[in-house]
Amino acid sequence: MLDPELPEPIHFEWDRGNQAKSLQKHGISARQAEETFFHPKLVIPDQRHSKIEHRLGMYGQTNSGKILFIAFTIRNRRIRVISARTADREERKIYEEEIKKTA
Repeated sequence: MLDPELPEPIHFEWDRGNQAKSLQKHGISARQAEETFFHPKLVIPDQRHSKIEHRLGMYGQTNSGKILFIAFTIRNRRIRVISARTADREERKIYEEEIKKTA
């Protein structure tokens, strides 16, 4: 699914623990994670991790061209980032192939 309907204007919400974990464990800052929402993206449902709220996974690109995987949910018309990490080789390939299809 490319470019799903996201709340406009886009606002972000972070849990401080999740924000710190993404930076410390994966080296991804909140700013980098947020940048991916403003570029072509590939969004997939994440039914495995939460039965309480609707979660999504997304592959997207930072301003510097780094491809990330972002887990997020939408709460009160805000994008709540759960985690952010660099996409692995296979994930980058999937993302790039899907983006080429829409170009």
